[in-house]
Amino acid sequence: LERVNGIHEVMGSIPTTSISVLTVFDKAMSDNKHDNSIDPEIAELIGAEEGEKRDDSKPDFDELFNEAESSGTDAGREEIDLNKSQFAPITKREDSPKPFFANKNYYKVALGGEGDVSKRFHSALTQFLNTQYPQERSLYRGRLIPAYWNLAESIALKAALGMQIPKKLILRFGAVLPTLISQEQRALISKIPFENSTGEPVHYLDEWLERVATGKISQSGTDEVKTKKQNPDQMISSKLQKAQGQRDVNFGLISGKLTDLEAAEGQLKAAIDSLASRSENAAYPGLKYGYSDQQRPKLAEISGIVRSLGLLDREISRLYLQLDGAAETLEVLKQKAAEEGVSVAVDNQAITDEFNTIRQMAKMCVGRQGNHLPVLMKQYFRSNILDIGTRENIIDVLSSVENIDPGVFKRTFKRQTQRIVPHVIIVPCYGDSGICWEPFERFNRATSRGRLALPMFPKDVKSAVITALADLRWQVAKEKAQHYWMEEGLTGYYYQWFNGAKKRGDVREAFVQDYALWVTKESEGMQKLHKDVRGVFWRYIPFNQELKDKLRNRGFVYDELYKRDVNRGKSDGY
Repeated sequence: LERVNGIHEVMGSIPTTSISVLTVFDKAMSDNKHDNSIDPEIAELIGAEEGEKRDDSKPDFDELFNEAESSGTDAGREEIDLNKSQFAPITKREDSPKPFFANKNYYKVALGGEGDVSKRFHSALTQFLNTQYPQERSLYRGRLIPAYWNLAESIALKAALGMQIPKKLILRFGAVLPTLISQEQRALISKIPFENSTGEPVHYLDEWLERVATGKISQSGTDEVKTKKQNPDQMISSKLQKAQGQRDVNFGLISGKLTDLEAAEGQLKAAIDSLASRSENAAYPGLKYGYSDQQRPKLAEISGIVRSLGLLDREISRLYLQLDGAAETLEVLKQKAAEEGVSVAVDNQAITDEFNTIRQMAKMCVGRQGNHLPVLMKQYFRSNILDIGTRENIIDVLSSVENIDPGVFKRTFKRQTQRIVPHVIIVPCYGDSGICWEPFERFNRATSRGRLALPMFPKDVKSAVITALADLRWQVAKEKAQHYWMEEGLTGYYYQWFNGAKKRGDVREAFVQDYALWVTKESEGMQKLHKDVRGVFWRYIPFNQELKDKLRNRGFVYDELYKRDVNRGKSDGY
């Protein structure tokens, strides 16, 4: 146990079972230097047969995921509730403690069945914890980081089959070895609500990978290298994705129009009820008056509502024809794919690609100078649940920002505005900033959710969420303006100010910083932005009306901006 004693000095006492697991790994590594076979003890741990040779080949996907295949049919398509106008209040941030770390074989279960990647990770972790020299620690730290990601990827490949709790906790929190964190921190993690009871698209990493593996959510977009020629299978798969996207676009547009139709019907019913409430003539008992001066304008209002109902009805009929055509095209392509043997199910390569995308998200959240060590350790996060990027804390901040910036989740497509909350992926890392990976899916700009990535252990949860929303704001505005993004709209006017002021650096990063000031300082009446930036934000990222009315009385600057709003509202070009 001499090699393990160094671990005692770094992280305190280790349970007897953890020591035995570490010893088994060390024994296996030392015994196998000249023999390519796996030691029986380590074979039992990693799920291999005795005397089995090391095999680096990847497991066949059909064998791993045969019961969890998804054909991408309507049953797997994500439903988005377009009628929700706000987040439900968070009433519970903690659950009763769960016995996550009570299992004495936690480390063994966590690494068990993962093959050689578990051995390499264990070796890197042991060396990192044993060394007492800073230079060696830096070297072993560099080896530990990729070893962890390789282990996590191996676990992720089995996401569709379900995972044991220790493996889930590795993906969700980076919790590999319980003794690397304090007892208080273990108790804190065990109180975090495990299941998603909020109904919001905020996912821990294990949940996200499971949904992608089972086809409930499509893969995140990546920069694709254009190839000279696609093979027939790729062409059919590409057409299937486009047809699916077109069908989803029409489905979302119809949902929005039906919502407008129901709202108009409600207005019509209220107007008719108002007209029907005529008072009785006291001079002639049994007789009622006609319409009063207050009721007569309702007649014109009803006429306008009826015209709107007619237009909405025709629009819905047209969209249903488009939806029928898109659905028919999709079925034809699916039948063709089935006849030619093209698989449209999620495969292991798709899960690997998605996991690598998540890894890039983590790097962007951490930044170049940040702490890229993904293993959960006690010195890197605080023992207060409000300081952790839990699902509940993130939703609470999202709600508070939306109250200030009510248009942050609004998206307009074909003159129809809908509230669409993006997917939020909570990545187990120590980053300080959140990012927007994509504002919406490639083949469905109308109703698809985008992707935000947020670090689980940031310095400040609120700042991390705000930077992600700022990035979302920038990318949505840029996509809307397309190749005119430097000339018009939010990005255009901000870029012109940035260029005219001869600012240096990345205009997008400058925008993110200014948006953070807009939400946190300017919303409180503290003037922190340049007057031109404040003018752009006031028009294109407006506060809610109640806040505008409040700020109007806080100073001359806001009063002038308020008057400009009134003047633009009276003109046709607003």
